[in-house]
Amino acid sequence: MALLPASASALLSALDLATPLALLLLPLPWLAARLLPAEAEGSSGALRVPASLVPDAGEAGAIASRGRRRTWLIWTLWAALVLAVAGPRLVLSGVALPASGREIMLAMDLSGSMERRDFALDGETVSRLQAVKRVGADFIRRRAGDRIGLVIFADQAYVAASPTFDTASVARALEEAGIGLVGRSTGIGDGLGLALRRLDPRDAGTEAGQLAPVSAKVVVLLSDGANNAGQTAPRDVAALARDLGIRVHTIALGPRDLANADGEQDVVDTETLREMAEVSGGRAFRVKTTEDLVAVADSIDAIEGGRAKAPPVPLRRDLWPWPAALALLCAAALLASRRRA
Repeated sequence: MALLPASASALLSALDLATPLALLLLPLPWLAARLLPAEAEGSSGALRVPASLVPDAGEAGAIASRGRRRTWLIWTLWAALVLAVAGPRLVLSGVALPASGREIMLAMDLSGSMERRDFALDGETVSRLQAVKRVGADFIRRRAGDRIGLVIFADQAYVAASPTFDTASVARALEEAGIGLVGRSTGIGDGLGLALRRLDPRDAGTEAGQLAPVSAKVVVLLSDGANNAGQTAPRDVAALARDLGIRVHTIALGPRDLANADGEQDVVDTETLREMAEVSGGRAFRVKTTEDLVAVADSIDAIEGGRAKAPPVPLRRDLWPWPAALALLCAAALLASRRRA
């Protein structure tokens, strides 16, 4: 049967001292009194006084009681000071976050065609951008432990969020993105090129248990159109990604593509996006509905998985101010007793 409640036992097990050797100072005053030589007789400067001046028994008892209280205050002050120097603290385990070592840049098309309302969300017809924001933000928040960044592109490419472990801030940046910020055309090559510039390929490594090198750097590129802006060809930039060891997953968004456009304008160039993924060693995905988009996010999350719990970080809470405050109170009480005496 346990002598202490579980909560008290857990609290005691979490207690720690920063400098436990400081506790060796506790018996120092007692040792000094025992080991230092006694004062020579007659050197104390004591005076002989008449018996009439000696206090009676009651007053002598009060004086003795005050002396005992002073002794207790002095010893409490000393013990509290030594305990404060020892540095008591609570050591608690932090929450272990999943970590995979991935660095992921999302490159998202913000051309005018993303305003088309041909996706369904919660039973309502919404724009492509609204569906991407909902699913993309959820994907970003699930990647806790990875460094995530966001590039948006249209006529020009722009870094909306640099790679960071703060996935919540990147998700907010995606949710706040709007059509027209960087134009209304589709510069796929420039968008991918800027995403590559934000990734450092030097620490691409090999995953445990795999013989082939696996890049820890990934770009997820989403577009609902064909490249009609910018200074670079998408296939050339994809070849550069391969040379840098950066994998590119592409998502072709929209119900129609160039192969079955039937004269419709601004449809997605599925073939180019597929070639970009193949050249770089990534995967190409085709999305026509919100359900497809959710499935693709889950697939990419699984492909770029391999996450394990990182070692928990110990959280320390210092407790030394409490014994230090007790020592201060004892010192104040000693000063007050001397004035009364």
